[in-house]
Amino acid sequence: MFARLNCNINVSSLFCFSRKKKFRLITMSASENVENIREGEAEILVRNKNVFYNPVQEFNRDLSISVLSLFSKERHKYLNAKENKKINSLETFKEQEGITILDALAATGLRSIRYAKEIPDIKQIIANDISAKAVESMKENILHNNVEQLVTPSHEDATMLMYQHRKDRFDAIDLDPYGCPSVFLDGAVQSVSNGGILLVTATDMAVLAGNSPETCFVKYGSVALKSKACHEIALRILLYSISSHAARYGRYIKPLLSISVDFYVRVFVQVFTSQLKCKENSSKSGMIFKCTGCESLNFQPLGQPKATNGFKLPIAPSVDQLCKHCQHRHQIGGPVWLGPLHDQEFLSQLLQTVEIKKFNTSKRILGVLSMISEELDQPLYYTLDRLMSIVKCDTMPIMTFRSALLNAGYQVSYSHANKISIKTNAPNYVIWDIVRAWEKEHPAKRDKLPESSPAYRILNDKSATEISFKTNSAANPVSRLQHLTRFQSNPTENWGPAVRSKTRIDMHNEESKKERNQNKKLKRQRLESSEDRPVTI
Repeated sequence: MFARLNCNINVSSLFCFSRKKKFRLITMSASENVENIREGEAEILVRNKNVFYNPVQEFNRDLSISVLSLFSKERHKYLNAKENKKINSLETFKEQEGITILDALAATGLRSIRYAKEIPDIKQIIANDISAKAVESMKENILHNNVEQLVTPSHEDATMLMYQHRKDRFDAIDLDPYGCPSVFLDGAVQSVSNGGILLVTATDMAVLAGNSPETCFVKYGSVALKSKACHEIALRILLYSISSHAARYGRYIKPLLSISVDFYVRVFVQVFTSQLKCKENSSKSGMIFKCTGCESLNFQPLGQPKATNGFKLPIAPSVDQLCKHCQHRHQIGGPVWLGPLHDQEFLSQLLQTVEIKKFNTSKRILGVLSMISEELDQPLYYTLDRLMSIVKCDTMPIMTFRSALLNAGYQVSYSHANKISIKTNAPNYVIWDIVRAWEKEHPAKRDKLPESSPAYRILNDKSATEISFKTNSAANPVSRLQHLTRFQSNPTENWGPAVRSKTRIDMHNEESKKERNQNKKLKRQRLESSEDRPVTI
């Protein structure tokens, strides 16, 4: 997406085009080796190639501006109304000055500068980074964009900075780290104001998607499962981690928007203070049971609300020792967040504001948010190709499967995290009834299926639901009918997670990781041989 230009002239200009014909103007000075990168209403100067800047995250930044703009507007109204109630008739009403924002890992300061220029009703933004070089770049960019009256650069450890503001709290805290955000969550939930918003990104998707469940437990306090629904599981693990951190301080979360896009997950949650509401976490958190054969999913909440006030222990387990569909055992994962991923009222308001915004990624934001607004409030989803692969049968059209669920009296939707997802409130046996009905019309090679296989047992089981494959008009969602940009287009050459910034921590005198790992096996052998050598006195 971006190109570096080596030339002998003083200043040159370069238009960079993406496949969608969007462009940014990049000017470069050969004498100073400076790039001028424009994004939104901000323009940043990049003098050091090691300062962390990721152009792939433009969608992330555009969406964050949309969310914070709406939050700032609503927060401004709320605080003014609250202040108006407190004043006496003889006092003069003083309008609130605006919200305060902490960009805890600001790097070049691009995000903070865009916030200052594009979000209304801002009182102050603290742009922080632990890297001295990043802060130098940040200061230059703040002056270059004339936002020094709103953006204050800070050279601190992000966790220490948040702990220092536990009394003087921020209205919004943005955490966009390279990898796992867990180390920042304890400080974040304490230093965000009551009703304030946390914006949290996690890019360690391999861990959250189940490739290393023990590492996920260490970082997030949850065991991740390998599943076709791994991207939603990642969202629910992150939300559970934030919720559990907040609960330690008598606080609870309200997810406004949770998205899984590209190579990361991003959640926007409000944080409130209430010991009573914290107790609801047990009923909003739970375990996932996944069959090792047919991959059917079941859930076990950790608490159950009583008909009157209070909670009771749930009846467990929610599954038998063997799966009722294929007689295989279960894997268990979690705890995860089982509550809603989004706030529909907030989402509806956000969709109305996005339509008038003019970002480079506006079409994609509108498409993704429209798809999210259509999602059912049901945990996890199945994928059509995997369901049919389990029974070794030809895959049916997704509209046919969706029609069958609707005709059977159940709801169905896509998940924004997967193109061929099936998110439904139908129980597992209905899903397999549909698969069996399709297999009767498009027979699989049953004679080649082992009797112990999930396919054999599922296909030879009895059906309990009358299935109709007649096309249902409601099967095709509005976002699909309108051909909205719902998913990532073909990746560009710079698509994907960027390399970790080399200036993120200033350790100039320490040996680099690359140097430490050179000949490490030989070094280990020498160390072991020296330990075995007898000591001479």
